[in-house]
Amino acid sequence: MKSSGIVRRIDQVGRIVLPREIRTLFNLEDNKDSLEIFVEDDKIILKKFEANCIFCGSADDIVTFKNKKICKSCIEKLANED
Repeated sequence: MKSSGIVRRIDQVGRIVLPREIRTLFNLEDNKDSLEIFVEDDKIILKKFEANCIFCGSADDIVTFKNKKICKSCIEKLANED
């Protein structure tokens, strides 16, 4: 694991601020993107959350339909069902 050399304090309600350089590096947009939190041994891992298709779990070609994430492949399959 590579250290960024950046240290941040946790505030009274448990928040930390991700520096602008980190947000830019990982293409995180303010007030839009979400982070997923993982724990591994003594590590806390933050990962940019990417929604997956509710049917197949794919993260490719995702569109939102009535607040549900669906990939284009599953949309085609649904359209062809009789």
